[in-house]
Amino acid sequence: MSENHERLHKVLARAGFGSRRTMEEWIRVGRVSINGKIATIGESVTEADKIRVDGHVVQKDRLFQKKIRLIGYHKPVGEICTRNDPEGRRTVFESLPKLRSGRWVAVGRLDLNTSGLILFTTDGELANQLMHPSREIEREYAVRVMGDVDEAMIQRLKKGVELEDGFASFYRIEKAGEGEGRNHWYHVILREGRNREVRRLWESQGVQVSRLTRVRYGTIILPRNVRLGKIWDIDPVEAKSLADLAGIRNFKIESMDIPRKRSKRPSGKSVWKKSHRK
Repeated sequence: MSENHERLHKVLARAGFGSRRTMEEWIRVGRVSINGKIATIGESVTEADKIRVDGHVVQKDRLFQKKIRLIGYHKPVGEICTRNDPEGRRTVFESLPKLRSGRWVAVGRLDLNTSGLILFTTDGELANQLMHPSREIEREYAVRVMGDVDEAMIQRLKKGVELEDGFASFYRIEKAGEGEGRNHWYHVILREGRNREVRRLWESQGVQVSRLTRVRYGTIILPRNVRLGKIWDIDPVEAKSLADLAGIRNFKIESMDIPRKRSKRPSGKSVWKKSHRK
């Protein structure tokens, strides 16, 4: 058994309990113990230690796993991104493979009426870093809007507008084709993940989003050959490229052995529009 020491808050974050900052707060208020004693901020642990959260022992293979899993999911409209729903609606977690230990952590959310790419990992630290605003990791969306759109509006959306929760803007906007009537297709890129941000930005200009799909998260693209409601393994090379954006090093990807046809398109580039490269 390895005797390598790691900071307790980092180990708990990696296990998927929450961010490092949240774990430090849990430790500060006494929710975590090591070998029967209340933990303190800054303590280190090894695999030999027995760690409890809220009195419950946390299994060592969850805390000190040497490999992580990373999968993609093509979310349909109508599913919600919570583990349980009081209204009984289907959640994205119902479609994921069962784990013998640990749990799936979603990398960002999509609202009920948005489809597209969601990443899931067993590594809480990776998930938190991928979502952290300071990383400015790109999220690309295909969006159909209904209403009149002119160049002045596009420039306002790129320059930024004030929303109820602060200033927001699209990092990039590109027209992607005409729809029927007053419908127009665009591809937009954000570098953060606030709630319903794409929809709210367009609505601030008096136009409505009638269809929205996330097609890329960082370097991971939504393959065209993955149908709605299906999952796929993220290739280890693609996973490393994504982890580099999050500043995560020295890990191994453990495959879930999910079969799918291989895409002929290269990774790290938008498969939806060639100009959307990092």
